[in-house]
Amino acid sequence: MKQAEIITMGCRLNLAESNALHQALGQQALGQQHSDGIDNLIIINSCAVTNEAVRQTRQAIRKAHKRRPDARIIVTGCAAQIDPESFAAMPEVTTVLGNAEKQQPHLFLEKSRNNNILVSDIMTIAETAPHLVTAFSGKTRAFVEIQNGCDHRCSFCIIPYGRGNSRSVPAGSVVEHIRKLVGEGFCEVVLTGVDVTSYGHDLPGRPNLGQLVERIFKYVPDLPRLRLSSVDGIEIDERLFDLITGEPRLMPHVHLSLQSGDNMILKRMKRRHSRELATGLVQRMQARRPEIAIGADIIAGFPTEDEAMFENSVKLIDDCQIVHGHIFPYSAKAGTPAAKMPQVNSRIIKERAAILREKVAAKRAVWLSGLIGSEQKIAAEKGGMGGHAENFAYVKFDRQMAESAVISARVMGVQDGNLHAEILP
Repeated sequence: MKQAEIITMGCRLNLAESNALHQALGQQALGQQHSDGIDNLIIINSCAVTNEAVRQTRQAIRKAHKRRPDARIIVTGCAAQIDPESFAAMPEVTTVLGNAEKQQPHLFLEKSRNNNILVSDIMTIAETAPHLVTAFSGKTRAFVEIQNGCDHRCSFCIIPYGRGNSRSVPAGSVVEHIRKLVGEGFCEVVLTGVDVTSYGHDLPGRPNLGQLVERIFKYVPDLPRLRLSSVDGIEIDERLFDLITGEPRLMPHVHLSLQSGDNMILKRMKRRHSRELATGLVQRMQARRPEIAIGADIIAGFPTEDEAMFENSVKLIDDCQIVHGHIFPYSAKAGTPAAKMPQVNSRIIKERAAILREKVAAKRAVWLSGLIGSEQKIAAEKGGMGGHAENFAYVKFDRQMAESAVISARVMGVQDGNLHAEILP
């Protein structure tokens, strides 16, 4: 079947939406008059989280045009939603569609011959898409969107203006979708969204993420592994805390949206947590479930950050035992309050980001070495030679897998930042 080419920038949610769009376009094109030339269509699903992400989106557009000069290029996603005119002005671009329009596959077929912009007001969107979007990592892991948008307004973040307000997928729909995925042989499901810990406040009865997780485990008892994407620690209530620390099918891997280790910077970011809340939460989780691996997002060089404030972020890596770190050099986004604050020198920002990355790498190396000799359960892919352990460490094997499955392996060593293991009988 003829199909459009989709290039995805940015987050797992974008990847999930691209996968859903790919499937929907194929179905939409079958037998329709607009399907002519669908294989000559390139869709760029853009990201706007940083200036670098926008630059990479523009670069992807130019590369796609150079590679396929006769193809029609449609740009969608967060960068297109926030600044559609700038992308429409690019000579390589045929059409710009917003994030709400991304959920309507017929528009990609109908508008792909028009040089125009179709971007609606994302703040008026009150529901999630009628389908559940899912991204696949082979046949082992599936990423399921349970929520979209964000009601918070962190001073550095432009994403709410690209995604709109928070809206949740009803629990029954999530459960049925996950049950189907398990029936198709998936070993692990990752719940994803823009702000997953805000799940449910817009639904009848105001359920929360903990209740959704409980419902998934109750009604999909054959699901081997469930994982959460990035979470906001201040929204982890006791119900969710008990699941994270006591439910073996919920993976011992928590990725926290921390952003800084300094309380004054956190206030200026308009974050709702303090350094003490973050460190206390991690200590409580690891006391209850010692094998939990901590990941975190940290921004280097936020406006007004001085050396002492930066050192608090460096110390946070030790205090929170961060072994999966996403380090972002701060970049001012037009339209955000932080862009109007006194900026840190770009050279210093790069230096601080490098220091944070080195610190996380050193912490991770010690952690990985401590896993040598341990037995790990890995979600392995058919035909592959590796997979993720429950703690999200990547484990490589010495032979290919005959089928997709959760298998046991003994860690024999560490090489190039990955665990190496032998498969146990």
